[in-house]
Amino acid sequence: MLKIHKTEDLRVQSLEDFESRCWIDLVNPTDDEVDTVREWSGIPEELLKAALDEEESARVELDEGATMYIVDSPMLVDTEEGDKYTTIPVAIIYNNRCVVTVSLNPNPVFAGFRSNRSKVATSKPLEFILNFMLENAKRFSALLRQIDKKSLRLQAELHKSMRNQELIELLELQNSLVYFSTSLSANTSVYGRLSRVVQSNLDYQDLYEDVQIETRQATEMCSIYRDILKTTMDAFSSVISNNVNNVVKRLTIITILVAIPTLIAGLLGMNVDLPFGMGLIGDWVGWQFWIVTGVCVVLTVVCAILLYRMTDKVRIRTPKEIKKKRRRD
Repeated sequence: MLKIHKTEDLRVQSLEDFESRCWIDLVNPTDDEVDTVREWSGIPEELLKAALDEEESARVELDEGATMYIVDSPMLVDTEEGDKYTTIPVAIIYNNRCVVTVSLNPNPVFAGFRSNRSKVATSKPLEFILNFMLENAKRFSALLRQIDKKSLRLQAELHKSMRNQELIELLELQNSLVYFSTSLSANTSVYGRLSRVVQSNLDYQDLYEDVQIETRQATEMCSIYRDILKTTMDAFSSVISNNVNNVVKRLTIITILVAIPTLIAGLLGMNVDLPFGMGLIGDWVGWQFWIVTGVCVVLTVVCAILLYRMTDKVRIRTPKEIKKKRRRD
């Protein structure tokens, strides 16, 4: 998709054809659109297609009088599994003819430029780039706050019931924070190259400082949320492991208790003479089944009491249980 815009009377307006000092917005362009823009602007094809690679790293490059800044921009993508937070490269290329922006997906920051929510001048490439970087850093912060709210909601749901879906979503959020952290670090390196250009132009120093401040805040937020989410995932992992251990413990106790009557019934069920049928009073013969059953019950109860006392000593007690035990003592 190819769109042409230009700032006139302090407002960004759409154009039907190429004009000098305009802004050409390319979103997932075709080869024909790239060739058209190359003829209009004189920018090499390699620069125009650089940002079309999802793995392209943030950098600054100069070629044939054109300067290209590639930065990572945060994106909220709708997928079949739900919302996904990721980053994509965005290229801003300029020369003495025009400014060209290239990205794989529509960028909300550029949408703000087109709707005049943010004031930009297409005739001032450096100001255009700084404004984009400032709004891009603000969008990082906005999406980070969304991630934090979603993380808190998922944690509240996990406290009610431990389900795999919430754990998978938390893991995806953790991966998103890794992408954001890496992208912010890469963007910071680009800002370092940009500072050399800003130093020679005093008009843009305040705007550049705003970019640095917003990026620093976004980086700190990302680091904090990442540490919190990592700690949360570790805590839930410990809870799950503890729950599994409790289930295994209960099943082991049940297995031991069931094995006692099974063992006795197996021994007495062999094709041999039973003790109860040898030398006993005839009236006791009819009680053999109940005598065996009673012995099994007594042994099972005794074993259950012993196992309960053993497991109760090694069980991790909650603070409330510890207080109650101290009061009893």
